[in-house]
Amino acid sequence: MWEDFESCVRAVQSKDARFDGWFFTGVHTTGIYCRPSCPAVPPKPQNMDFYPSAAAAQQAGFRACKRCRPDASPGSPEWNHRADAVGRAMRMIADGVVDRDGVPGLAHRLGYSVRQVERMLRAELGAGPLALARAQRAQTARLLIETSALPMSDITYAAGFASIRTFNDTVREVFALSPTELRQRATARRTPEPAPGELALRLPFRAPLFPDNLFGHLAATAVPGVEEWRDGAYRRTMRLPHGHGVVTLRPGVEHIGCQLALTDMRDLAGAISRCRWLLDLDADPVAVDELLSRDETLAPLVRKAPGRRVPRTVDPAEFAVRAVLGQQVSTAAARTHAARLVTAHGTPITDPSGGLTHLFPDAASLSELDPETLAMPASRRRTLLSLVSALAEGDLDLEVGSDWNRAREQLTALPGFGPWTVESIAMRGLGDPDAFIPGDLGVKVAAEQLGLPFTPAALTAYSTAWRPWRAYAVQYLWATCDHPINTLPA
Repeated sequence: MWEDFESCVRAVQSKDARFDGWFFTGVHTTGIYCRPSCPAVPPKPQNMDFYPSAAAAQQAGFRACKRCRPDASPGSPEWNHRADAVGRAMRMIADGVVDRDGVPGLAHRLGYSVRQVERMLRAELGAGPLALARAQRAQTARLLIETSALPMSDITYAAGFASIRTFNDTVREVFALSPTELRQRATARRTPEPAPGELALRLPFRAPLFPDNLFGHLAATAVPGVEEWRDGAYRRTMRLPHGHGVVTLRPGVEHIGCQLALTDMRDLAGAISRCRWLLDLDADPVAVDELLSRDETLAPLVRKAPGRRVPRTVDPAEFAVRAVLGQQVSTAAARTHAARLVTAHGTPITDPSGGLTHLFPDAASLSELDPETLAMPASRRRTLLSLVSALAEGDLDLEVGSDWNRAREQLTALPGFGPWTVESIAMRGLGDPDAFIPGDLGVKVAAEQLGLPFTPAALTAYSTAWRPWRAYAVQYLWATCDHPINTLPA
C-alpha cells in the first residue's frame, strides 16, 4: 500500500487506525515518522513520504514520533498470511533468528543466498535483514527501559546489542532521547508495578477483536501443568531459545494485557512475537470479515461477532503432538493424554504466581517415550512415535517461518496423518489463514445446520469463495456449536 501515495495521504488525514502497521509516514518538516493514526495535526501532503517498515523510515533518517509510538504499532498483516520467502523471513526475524544466527542463518533456513535475501527484503521493505532486526532491537530496548528496573547494561545485552555504545547510539537515533530520558518519561505513565521478575506490556491489535472464542478455545483445550485459566487471564509456559518463560495474557478492550516472566531477558522479543502469533493479533479483521460477509450464510455470523481470530500456538511442534493425541477423541480425553506426557516427560518449573508446573516436552524428551505406557490404540502410538522421530531427526520442519506447503507434504508422508490432522496443524500450528478442515465434526455439523454442503468434498468446493481466509470461516462455523471453546471462561 505504501506505494499508493494518494491512498496513504487519505489514511493519514482521516487518522485511520486500520492502516497502522501497513505503512509509516515520514514527515520532512519535523524529521519524525508516524503511524497513520497519529493524533498530531496531519502534515501537508508535499511534506510526507511513505515507507513499508519502521526500519526503512529509520534508514531514511527519521526518528520515531513520541506521541503515536509507531514502533509499537501492530505488525503488518502481510506477514500474517503470506507464504512466500519474504513473509517467511519476516516471521523468522520477529522470532529473533537474525539476532541468534545472523543473516547467513536466516538465508540458510530460507534456502537462498545472503545476497538474494538482502535483495528481496530491500525490494519489498526498503531495508535489509540487519536493519529490520535493528529496528526490532530498538523496540525491545524501549520496552525494557520503560517497563522494568533493569540496569541499562543488562538491557543492552537482553535487547541483542553488542555494546553499550551501540545501544545508546541506536536509542538516541531512533527515539531522539537517551535511554535515561526514555525511562524518566515512562515513570509518569507507568502502570502498577508487576510482580518481581515480571514485565508488564500491552499488545496492540487491529479492531475489532472478539475474545470469546480466542481465549475460550485456549482455556477449554488447556493442558494441565502447561496452561491454565486463572483470575480472568490465560497463562502458559513457553520453551524459548535461551531459557523458558511464563506468560499471562488478559483480554482488554483496546489491547491485550501481557505479563512475562523470563529466565533470560534475551528472549523478550521472541516471546512477544510468539504471544502475538498465539492470539493472531496481526490479522486484518476488516479484510477477513468483508470477504466472508459476501456469503449470505456466513454474513449473520460475522455481523453478530466480528473480529474472530484463529487460536494458534507458541510452539508448532508441541501442537503437532497434541493434534495426534486429539485424533478421534474428545477434548477432555486429548487433555488427559497430553497431561500424562507432560508429567512423565516435561521439564519441571516453578510458578510462584499460579499452578503451572512443566514445560511441554520437546521432541528429544519424547524420543525416549515407551509406547506401552500410552493408553491409546496401537495405530495412534505408531503415528505419535513417527512424528516424534521426524521432529527429533530434523526430517520435519515445523519451525517459525517454515514453508507451509512443504510442511504439509512432510506431514502427509507420515503414517496416520490424514487431512484433519494435517490441516489442523497448518491452521493452528503453522498459522496458514487458508487452512481448512471440512472433515472436522464441528464444521460438518455447523454446515448441515446452516444448509451448506456438508460432505468434505462438497464443502471444500463451496469454500473456494472464502479463500484466502478459510481458517477464519472455520471459527465462524465452530461458533454455531454449543461448546466451551466458544465461551470466555468466567
